[in-house]
Amino acid sequence: MKKKIFLIGVLLTIFILITLLVLTNNTSNFDDNIYNIVYSLRSNFFDFFFKSITICANTLTIICLVILLLLIIKDKFRYVLGISVISSVLSNQLLKHIFMRPRPDHIRLIKQGGYSYPSGHSMISIAVYGFLIYYVYHKVKNKTLKIVLITLLTILIILIGLSRIYLGVHYPSDILGGYTLSLSILILVVLGVDKYVKNDSK
Repeated sequence: MKKKIFLIGVLLTIFILITLLVLTNNTSNFDDNIYNIVYSLRSNFFDFFFKSITICANTLTIICLVILLLLIIKDKFRYVLGISVISSVLSNQLLKHIFMRPRPDHIRLIKQGGYSYPSGHSMISIAVYGFLIYYVYHKVKNKTLKIVLITLLTILIILIGLSRIYLGVHYPSDILGGYTLSLSILILVVLGVDKYVKNDSK
């Protein structure tokens, strides 16, 4: 538990630092350098590829996936999923309206309204696909299959973040802020549910 609490502290510290840099407009060099690297990949293939990837964290996709998972999963893990998703969505919308960071002025390949920081897609990808990593780690017994699934889910989370930069609707700092905040929420929910289940079983 101490390691998890320490990790939450580290993640929240990073999130706060990123937020302070965003609020003081000190992320320009970092954001521009990363964006230029991602932008250099622009091609018809990657246009299609990243438009497809970003759908994995769109609202309709996530709603359908979460409902399916909640129907399949019957133990304490369903509470971790439900609480982490709701917490990430609510905190994301609240913070976006507090910070009101405009979206990038880059060429956008898709239409996207609302504010930019923190990234909703990066947060929900951690809440759902990050949860699946946690679920696979505890439930899948075959070590090879476990490694393959966790690797694929990790790559998907990273690609979802990259897709938002590539499509021109988020700054890299939006993605990092979303990742760190949502991961801290997920770990906190895991700790809370574990404690509740242990107390409830006494």
